[in-house]
Amino acid sequence: MFKNRKEAGEKLALALEKYKGKDVTVIALPKGGIEIAFEVAKYLNAEFSVIVVRKLPFPDNPEAGFGAVAEDGSIYINRQSSWYLSEKEIDDIISVQKNEIKRRIIILRKGKPLPNLADKTVILIDDGIAGGSTIRASIMLCKNQRVKKIIAAVPVAGRDIALQISKLVDETVVLEMPYNFHAVAQVYENWYDVSDEEALEIIGRIGIKD
Repeated sequence: MFKNRKEAGEKLALALEKYKGKDVTVIALPKGGIEIAFEVAKYLNAEFSVIVVRKLPFPDNPEAGFGAVAEDGSIYINRQSSWYLSEKEIDDIISVQKNEIKRRIIILRKGKPLPNLADKTVILIDDGIAGGSTIRASIMLCKNQRVKKIIAAVPVAGRDIALQISKLVDETVVLEMPYNFHAVAQVYENWYDVSDEEALEIIGRIGIKD
């Protein structure tokens, strides 16, 4: 159990100690991963940025999703979950989220592109992995960028999904894998949806490099 995202980030940073002072880039998945990634980047003295990735929500249940799309157009779709949606419905949802990604790049990165990730060691960070769609799309983006090494690092994940993700990356770091895991929020005493204002305040502490 973590008090909040700050504490989770501090503990995750210690688990990534071997990368301290190395040439790594810490990438946050917004907005829940931003404070955690900030703590990790600060401790490791690493480059920090935010990748914009969006869940593909079900039309009748926006809180749940059947996949995700990253800012470079990388798309992950869970076909078992989306079988009843038509291709047009899926395409329409993807289009809406791509437009939202453009808006969020302007908000969260002031419109700046991601740093050049080619041949870099990248640490992808979120506040936890539940369904895994957003981190899968982010991994796809990193591979498209020809990164040298991908580390997926989170405070919490289910055992099954952690194993699945581990097969897609070079290394996984997961602090807690509860036996009866059903939601990221269950391991945080204080968990809430992060506002744009709070995300920007955290980003401003370390800055987005040109």
